[in-house]
Amino acid sequence: MSRRIDCGLVADLADGTMQMAWVDGTEPLLLVNVGGTVHAVQGICSHEYFELDRGFLTAGSLTCALHLSRFDLVSGEPLDPPADEPLAVYPVTIEDGRLIVEFPG
Repeated sequence: MSRRIDCGLVADLADGTMQMAWVDGTEPLLLVNVGGTVHAVQGICSHEYFELDRGFLTAGSLTCALHLSRFDLVSGEPLDPPADEPLAVYPVTIEDGRLIVEFPG
């Protein structure tokens, strides 16, 4: 079972940017706009605790600034070590100009 989380206006997330949202004030969720497509992934690196909004975007991937592990934004799969576990990826829809993320239970 999943929950629908309203993460704000799509207009507030410009192309090429990312922002952290906190589900229930405790679960970090990273929203990323690449070419008008918004992705939602877990907000903490799967390798070591580090907030991914401190990282940077490169050609459809997200790089963690701590150890430079890179992740595919579509699949969450790690592309470079030291990370070897994927990021959780969540479906995003846009309804009435708002970003809605399907988040687990």
